[in-house]
Amino acid sequence: MNFINSPTCLENCMLASSSVYRRQLFLIRSLGGYCCRVHMEGGGRAVGSSISVAEADAESVMRKITPKLDPILYKGQAGKVAVIGGCREYTGAPYFAAISALKIGADLSHIFCTKDAAAVIKCYSPELIVHPVLEESYSVRDEEKAIVSAKVIGEVKKWMERFDCIVVGPGLGRDPFLLNCVSDIMRHARDAEIPTVIDGDGLFLVTNNMDLIKGNSLAVLTPNVNEYKRLVEKVLQCEVNDKDSSKELASLARSIGGVTILRKGKADLISDGVTVNQVSIFGSPRRCGGQGDILSGSVAVFSSWARHHLSTQKNESSLQSSLNPMVLGSISGSALLRKAASLAFENKKRSTLTTDIIECLGKSLEDIVPAY
Repeated sequence: MNFINSPTCLENCMLASSSVYRRQLFLIRSLGGYCCRVHMEGGGRAVGSSISVAEADAESVMRKITPKLDPILYKGQAGKVAVIGGCREYTGAPYFAAISALKIGADLSHIFCTKDAAAVIKCYSPELIVHPVLEESYSVRDEEKAIVSAKVIGEVKKWMERFDCIVVGPGLGRDPFLLNCVSDIMRHARDAEIPTVIDGDGLFLVTNNMDLIKGNSLAVLTPNVNEYKRLVEKVLQCEVNDKDSSKELASLARSIGGVTILRKGKADLISDGVTVNQVSIFGSPRRCGGQGDILSGSVAVFSSWARHHLSTQKNESSLQSSLNPMVLGSISGSALLRKAASLAFENKKRSTLTTDIIECLGKSLEDIVPAY
């Protein structure tokens, strides 16, 4: 939702029906008193031509969905995340995504990667659980592909339903056999209703096979400028329109069936086709590679927390579906990355690296949501 500090915003939604009005009051109560600035039509969905965008009150969202640490909690209750990615050429990206999830507060973080990547990633950190189960074409004979594919998918399925969210794409590469296996993994995650954040080469995969995500309300796409351009050309069959970016983004999300899209840029725009939110907190002018991987891991954790928070609400449970946990997770992940990047840049300036930003994630979140 578009969370803004405007006590009269709701009353100014001229087209809101009484039922929509009551629903919006519930949304305000659920998220700490902040209001939604979306003009509604009679059916309760946003009118594509009149969607407005306002700065999200990300800190309020984070305070609401981030769980407090409690001695009675057991391992895993604060989140279990998995990254599907990592091959011969790319080992840093899956590490950045997975370790970021831990630094924010997830209890367990797994990586499913190729055998060539596994040893390298394990050397980065003993905190990560690494599964060397993915295979690339060069290591599989043609006559063995069906058997190997079934084995890969079977190995991942053993673990899948333990996860609160998966991240698909960091360091995945574009090997055809590997991408086919990951496609089947994504289908299984969808069937099991496991939230999925898609970044990097995962976006290349879904852009060429939209059926993998179409209609999946638990999917988040995190495209950069070029990845977003390819999505618009593929789905909307037109060029990117920066003059009406919020309307275009909402149209793109609706056309894919209600997935959430986090369009990265100077200001991040987030839409599920119903609302458009903006996060423009100052980050860092240092554009070192790997920040998108931090974002994907962050969105995974916050989305799982948001989903859990909404599922535990006792009052007005019939209205819980009015809030989209993937949107809330995207708002939170975007804002936290920007705050951590700003803090890292303040300390390191031109020498700021992705690892410096990761080290600032914990303090940045603690400043907003104290652990106790």
